[in-house]
Amino acid sequence: MRPCSNGCSNGCSGGGEFVPQTESARGPRENKVGRPPRSLNTGRKMNAKSEQQKTENGRARYGAIYAALWKNSVTRETMFKGNFLLWIVVEILWFGLQLSFISVLYLHTERIGTWTKWQVVMLVGASHFIQQLFQAFFLINCSNLSELVRTGKFDFLLLLPVNTRFVVSLRQVDLGAFVNAVSSLAVMGYAGHQLHLRLTVVQALGFLALCLAGIVIHYSLMFLLATISFWTVRAQGIVWGYYNLFNIARMPDEAFGGVFRAVFTFALPMLLVSNVPVRLLVDKFSPGPALLLVAMSVGCFVVSELGWRASLRHYTSASS
Repeated sequence: MRPCSNGCSNGCSGGGEFVPQTESARGPRENKVGRPPRSLNTGRKMNAKSEQQKTENGRARYGAIYAALWKNSVTRETMFKGNFLLWIVVEILWFGLQLSFISVLYLHTERIGTWTKWQVVMLVGASHFIQQLFQAFFLINCSNLSELVRTGKFDFLLLLPVNTRFVVSLRQVDLGAFVNAVSSLAVMGYAGHQLHLRLTVVQALGFLALCLAGIVIHYSLMFLLATISFWTVRAQGIVWGYYNLFNIARMPDEAFGGVFRAVFTFALPMLLVSNVPVRLLVDKFSPGPALLLVAMSVGCFVVSELGWRASLRHYTSASS
């Protein structure tokens, strides 16, 4: 920098006029316009990595918790092996009675609507498959919620550092139901052989996805009914009453009409849960009912979550 005649070294000329300094004289500019500081970019990346790490840790934590719940369920079942085997036999006999009813029904008719005998057998098998998977994961837990509220054990679940609905919904697993679900698939396979069906990978994946949507509907509605126990203490009668409605799902939707069909399609979508997945397998599929099934599963889950949160706000604990 050249000092002026006045002895100033601030970058002015000899006449006292200001002479701007060059970039090399005063050092590089700190930031360009519109570009955040490098340290800020680094901070954002670190925050994003931290959030991702928390998410991964949370998933691993809940996975470990669920694995522990499975271990407890296996231990419980092995302690009562007789009861475990007896329930498998009872469910298989009940499934056989349903198939016998269909056989007797088709002695007097060739079709129900457009459904042939073996198509209805596949429908009964799919209905039993969905019912058994729901029973394996959720039935006993939903039915036990009122007992947790009545005995005060629900207070201890609220104190756990995990999502309370997660623990309430998945505390126990019915392992025998998986065996019965396999028997349902065997019946469906035999019915498909009688119908000369050639199952594709897309059909199989679509069937499983639609079955999952049906299970979500059953779980959401039964869990919503179970939350009534926060007001009435006992709600097991209502819960098991809904479970008995599962029998409607094993019948073709074309067998019903009028108000009955509307109620069990849009209010309690029993007819959608089994009919839509099977229609995909027997070439009766249309996208409208499938989209309705998925939309109903999302809607039912949202409604059950709202009901659950309202129930928790109403709950005052057993000691109050």
